[in-house]
Amino acid sequence: MTQEERTQIEERIVDVLKTVYDPEIPVDIYNLGMIYKIDVQDDYTVEMDMTFTAPNCPAADFILEDVRTKVDSVEGVKGANVNLVFEPAWDQSMMSEEARVELGFD
Repeated sequence: MTQEERTQIEERIVDVLKTVYDPEIPVDIYNLGMIYKIDVQDDYTVEMDMTFTAPNCPAADFILEDVRTKVDSVEGVKGANVNLVFEPAWDQSMMSEEARVELGFD
C-alpha cells in the first residue's frame, strides 16, 4: 500500500465517521474528539481507538456498531477493529472548533 492509498482511505474513514452521532449530542463523534486513532494497515484492515464522552454512555453499543459498520463499508477497507478506550479520558478540549461553536462552548 502506498502512502497516497493510505491517506485516501483515512480520508474516507473520517468522512463516514462524521456521519456517526451520539443520539444525545448534535455533533458527530469525529468532531467531538472521540476518535483517538485511525491506523490503516498494509493488509487494508483498520485499527481504531475511540472513546465516549462518559464511560456509562447509554448509547455505547449503538454507536460502536454504527462505527464498525460504516468503517467496514469504506472503499478499500477489508475489516475494522474498533477498540474502546478510556485513556486518556475524554474532555471538552478534544472537540474541534466547529463542535465547540455548535455546542455553545465558544
